[in-house]
Amino acid sequence: MIDRISIEPTRYCTKGCGFCYNGSSPTLGGDWTACEIIDFVRDCARNGVKAVSFGGGEPLEWPHIDEVLAALRGTIVRSLTTNGLHLRPVDVEKIHISIHAASETERVIAQLETLSRTSGVNLLVRKSRLGETSESVRKLHAAGIGNDRIVYLPMRGSDTPSAEDIARIAGPKFQSMTCLSACGKSPRFVSIGADKTVAWCSYTVSRRPLERPTYVSMLRALRGLDLVPCDVISIGRQPIRQPAA
Repeated sequence: MIDRISIEPTRYCTKGCGFCYNGSSPTLGGDWTACEIIDFVRDCARNGVKAVSFGGGEPLEWPHIDEVLAALRGTIVRSLTTNGLHLRPVDVEKIHISIHAASETERVIAQLETLSRTSGVNLLVRKSRLGETSESVRKLHAAGIGNDRIVYLPMRGSDTPSAEDIARIAGPKFQSMTCLSACGKSPRFVSIGADKTVAWCSYTVSRRPLERPTYVSMLRALRGLDLVPCDVISIGRQPIRQPAA
């Protein structure tokens, strides 16, 4: 049963990292309105979805994020992933700040001191930079930010570390994506893009348009939808839009 969804309200991001899995940049946006997301998430919550996460793009640069979060208070567990460059108080249960380079580690540690202990780090791990990432892990742990607050995210598409690589720098117990050891669908999770496409994973290019912003339409879009492994994708995630089921 699906109990977690991720929504990209926008692909706008002033950081515009060249390795971004969906090609977010300062020139892009999204197709969602605030009312559509509010109604969609409420409908999902009525049908058993327990948590929604907002990513992007940079959600704190989407002008309607505060309106959406306020409207969903008490309806569902809300979390948000941000690069931290525009961090400010927001009405969510949990914030995860991304670290894409070792040089960002000290900034993120300082920012986490202002947040609740349920908040943490999404740490990008590249096979070619395991030494740098190991130093980031050392600094995070020294600051009291343990693996219970760190999600180790392997670079997708290229420069991808193995589970063993991550274990060497993280320690024996760490959090990562469920597909770290092998690509596969999670029956509990659905990703919804800024272009209103639905997929079993945030990284796959195998996506199908959401006909209407409803829970039933989401299930219909997922029916028969395959999963193209992200190790064959190029940066920018151009969707392979499959026909309706």
